[in-house]
Amino acid sequence: MRTCADCFQQADPIFEPATSASFSPLTCNTKQYRSIDVSECRNDTCLYEFRTGMGLVPLVILLLGLSLSARLQLIMWVSAVIGCGHNNEGLFIGAAGLLGLGGGSLSFPSQIITTSFSHCLVDRDSESASTLEFNSTLPPNTVTAALIRNHQLDTFYYVGLTGLSVGGELVSIPESAFQIDESGNGGVIVDSGTAITQLQTDVYNSLSDAFVRGTKDLPSTNGISLFDTC
Repeated sequence: MRTCADCFQQADPIFEPATSASFSPLTCNTKQYRSIDVSECRNDTCLYEFRTGMGLVPLVILLLGLSLSARLQLIMWVSAVIGCGHNNEGLFIGAAGLLGLGGGSLSFPSQIITTSFSHCLVDRDSESASTLEFNSTLPPNTVTAALIRNHQLDTFYYVGLTGLSVGGELVSIPESAFQIDESGNGGVIVDSGTAITQLQTDVYNSLSDAFVRGTKDLPSTNGISLFDTC
């Protein structure tokens, strides 16, 4: 099997399947292959296309920036399915790939059967190392928020949001605007794969109007792309 035709400029060596003792291709009759959203079976070998970016659901809370488009081939490694990218593009700088930590059946936490995980990601220029822990004990005085499950979509981590406030005053937005409907649409997710907070249009307009009223003493400037209230 060949390595990637278009590789990221990563700091680590490119993975070579031929030199790996643990590598074996995933065949198309496995449950993992049937769990892929966009896939193709070629010579009984699993291919899939994976994209990540902004605009995943109507109402989201988003953190940290990342954009990726890659055509991947699934492999089996120590009983875990790992994607091997062949044609990759996106904003990875020095990174070797993407670790899926979502709630779906193919995510890394699901495959290693862990009940929780936590991470602390430092700046890429920092001399300190980032950490990723599974099933760690909560520190004392930890503040937690319960996650909500969407039975129509198991990938995302949903949180319950009841309202938004500007300057300590609650914005007039119905609580139903933040809830998941019976079809699995709507809701609020926490996503570490995107850079900004996105809201439904009517919710955003109410928040933006309240912000403008609260900052009327500040000079305004022209909007830039998505950022129209500057």
